This record gives sequence, structure tokens and C-alpha cells, in this order.
Amino acid sequence: MAITNNSMNKSGTSNYGGNASKKPQAKKAKPKVKESTKRQSMLNTHKLAPFKYDMNEILASTSMDASKASAFLASVIAKASRVSTKDAKEYIRGFMDSGDLTKEENDRICKLLDKYSKFR
Repeated sequence: MAITNNSMNKSGTSNYGGNASKKPQAKKAKPKVKESTKRQSMLNTHKLAPFKYDMNEILASTSMDASKASAFLASVIAKASRVSTKDAKEYIRGFMDSGDLTKEENDRICKLLDKYSKFR
């Protein structure tokens, strides 16, 4: 008894696969090219709790009242984590110019921002 190969047709070629039985495929869209932006120093959000603790220690020693200090801290965190630490430092410098912070407190906060930041 002869063993027949079901995958072969009479001409000896394979019936499996082939482009004749497949539907034509639509053209694939080109992948979008992602434009890279320059990396900026931003607040490391994984270390947010120690940053808040250290900032509250600095703000407690300032002459700024508690409600203003709370809003100031929230704004610094938002700017440093979403925009850049450079913009946050400019925001802090504005408070120093208005007389709410001293030069020493400004320097301590800026050093703290540098300590808890990373490039991303």
C-alpha cells in the first residue's frame, strides 16, 4: 500500500500556504517619529515624601505664614516635577525678591531641589 502525502498535489508542489489564496493586505502605516526633547532636571517623584519633610523644616524656620507656605510648597513641587527645577528656582527667586524668603533660605531650598532631582 502506498503512503500518500496529503499536503502534496498532483504536480508535486505543496498546497500549504501560498499567496494566491490570501487576501491582499492593506498598506501598513509608517510609525510616527517621536521627537525627542532635551532632558531637563526635574524633581524625583519617588522621593517626594522626604523632599516635603525637608522643605517643611525649612519653611517652618521662615517668616512666611503657614497658609502661604503650604501654597508655596505645592507650587514648587508642581513646577519642579512637571516643568523643570530651573523654573521652580525662578519661582522661588520671585519670593526672595518680594521679601518672603531670605537669600540663605533661597539657597537652602535650591540645594534641596538639586539633591532630590533627576534628569528626565
